[in-house]
Amino acid sequence: MKPIIDHIQITVKNLNLAESFYDKLMPVLGFDLNRKSKGTVAEHDFNVIEYSHPLLIFAINSPREVFKSETVHRRKPGSLHHLAFKASSREEIDQIFPKIKEAGAIIVNPPQFYPQHGENYYALFFKDLDGIKFEIVFEERN
Repeated sequence: MKPIIDHIQITVKNLNLAESFYDKLMPVLGFDLNRKSKGTVAEHDFNVIEYSHPLLIFAINSPREVFKSETVHRRKPGSLHHLAFKASSREEIDQIFPKIKEAGAIIVNPPQFYPQHGENYYALFFKDLDGIKFEIVFEERN
C-alpha cells in the first residue's frame, strides 16, 4: 500500500459561512469549483460539501447541534493540529500568498523560512474562519 490520502473531512461551525470561504480558498489550492458537490448523510446527521480533485477530495461538514457552540482548538485530543499542502516551489507560495489573504484567511505567519522545521523549509501558515490551521510548504530535500 502507498500512504496516499484519498479524502479529508473537516467539521465546521457554520456550513454556509465556511462554504463562502472555501469557495475562494480551494481554487487557490488547485481545486476546480465545477467539481464541487453537496449532500446529506442522514444516518450520521450532517450535511457535506465536497471539493474534488483527481488527487484528493476535501470536504467540510456541518456540526451536530450539541457541538455547534464549541470552540475549535487544535491541541484537543482527536483534533486536527493542522493540514499542510505541498507547493512546487517557494515562488508558488509567494504567488498564492495574496490570494490566500484575499480569500479571507487569517494569516498566522507569512511566507518565510522556518529553520526549526528544516534548513530549507519554506512555508505559509494561516487559519480558516473557525480557526482551523493550514500550511502551504515547500522544502528542498536531498
